Amino acid sequence: MNTSSSHTVSRQGARSMAQVSLFAALMAVMGLIPKIDLPFGVPITIQSLGVMLAGVMLGPWRGLQSMLLFLAAVAVGLPLLSGGRGGIGVFMAPSAGYLIGYALAAGITGAIMATLPQSTPRRTAFSAFIASVVGGLLCLHAFGVLGLMQLANMSFVQAFKVTLAFVPGDFIKCILCAIIVHTVARGMPDWRFGGRR
Repeated sequence: MNTSSSHTVSRQGARSMAQVSLFAALMAVMGLIPKIDLPFGVPITIQSLGVMLAGVMLGPWRGLQSMLLFLAAVAVGLPLLSGGRGGIGVFMAPSAGYLIGYALAAGITGAIMATLPQSTPRRTAFSAFIASVVGGLLCLHAFGVLGLMQLANMSFVQAFKVTLAFVPGDFIKCILCAIIVHTVARGMPDWRFGGRR
């Protein structure tokens, strides 16, 4: 009995590690898509979609872990951010608040997803949309505003106006996240969205 349970635990641990690594790699792949530079030093990228997906698909803890793994790879110099950026210097740029927010936003998105209804693929998709809006949009942009205030010496009003430029695109990403979740929920009904047991 003990041997069987230890095999189950090790299998679950290996699956969790694989999923964390997979979503960190997904973020890296999204970094290959060219960024759109804006004049205030914060580019438009698709990587915030990866943050939303990590949260809703993996749950709070593994979603956070996947983003920490990705950010650690960036910090050691791997050019995984859009535009081939990497290294410790990116955490001193005006966009650093968004980067630091990746991990926390994924965790918050996952925690919200775990509490919402998932009885049908449609409800699961709607729950993913809500979780993405709250965690992957509102929370992520809150960290972005703080970063702009600290690193770009902007006032709260200036930073808030800057971050508003990203909201329409990120709202579309929330819809894309819901569509992806709906597809996965239909094709893999046993998937534990939000890390549910």
